[in-house]
Amino acid sequence: MQETVVNFSQFAALPDDDCQARIVDARARLGKRACLLAHHYQRADVYRHADLTGDSLKLSRLAAVNDAEIVVFCGVHFMAEVADVLTADSQTVVLPDLAAGCSMADMASLAKVERAWRELAQVLNPDEYITPITYINSAADLKAFCARHGGTVCTSSNAAAILRWSYAQREKILFFPDQHLGRWTARTMGMAPDDMAVWDFNLPLGGLSEAAIRRAKIILWKGFCSVHQMFRSEHIRAFRQKYPEGFVISHPECCEEVCELSDYVGSTEYIIKTIAAASANTRWLVGTELNLVQRIAEEFKPDGKIVRFMSPMVCMCSTMARIDPPHLAWCLESLADGTVVNQIKVPSADAAQAKIALERMLACV
Repeated sequence: MQETVVNFSQFAALPDDDCQARIVDARARLGKRACLLAHHYQRADVYRHADLTGDSLKLSRLAAVNDAEIVVFCGVHFMAEVADVLTADSQTVVLPDLAAGCSMADMASLAKVERAWRELAQVLNPDEYITPITYINSAADLKAFCARHGGTVCTSSNAAAILRWSYAQREKILFFPDQHLGRWTARTMGMAPDDMAVWDFNLPLGGLSEAAIRRAKIILWKGFCSVHQMFRSEHIRAFRQKYPEGFVISHPECCEEVCELSDYVGSTEYIIKTIAAASANTRWLVGTELNLVQRIAEEFKPDGKIVRFMSPMVCMCSTMARIDPPHLAWCLESLADGTVVNQIKVPSADAAQAKIALERMLACV
């Protein structure tokens, strides 16, 4: 394909109906040459066009076995990087808007993690005692870092399995970038608060004493998801007071107090399957991204299930929402016309190492 820049401006102000029609037309022209992957948090007017949908683990697996010439990833940057790493060199991965990033992933840059590794070496030999684990919500160069140091990647679906694998390698874990997933997973495995330490990447030695580092079984990076931090324990208490028969289900990126008060805690796939399997006419309070909650609320309405978003404030994944119909229409029409836009290409050295880390993860689950 010819690689040139196509002007997006003509698509920015398209009426919704025209935009949707042009997406459908471009997809028809592309046929089976292109496959659209979409994360569950994707906005509805984009999600409707997906060939394959899922959470991060499912999409990782789908990317690994996808044989389409072009993979259009309706998600965020790190997800498209995973697709590029796991697909063949002959395949092209594109992200409709390069501004679709992840604030959590940005909290753990390679420079910050490498500095932390050097500072940990002042206390103990990290390559002897610590396995680095990065949540899939991270850049490819951090996945490569984990591979180089004997670590791997996890998702919210498989975090417990990955931690068990890690402890079979070494006695400690450095877990980044999401402290909440790491903390909740460690807690479900029976670890006490004293077994955990939070690494503040803005402070020397993470703000920890040498004794705390030596004592910790898991060192949690001080990162978080800007959406899931909006959910609070008072939201759950208010719901239970009004609907004592109701159920609460939350994503493990929520804070410990929210997870503790929930009836169920799990990944987006787990949330969907749990509510799908529930009895008719049940009521649910859900602590995860708004687009997903709205989608399953409509899906299960015929069963009399009432599904409600946990926060009284509207909070969605604003960076993923950048993948909107105008960007998707522009991207697909450009591809149909023979022009590649917004290709995601991980540097070969990072890609090779990141693939090792991702394959270690997939072998564990």
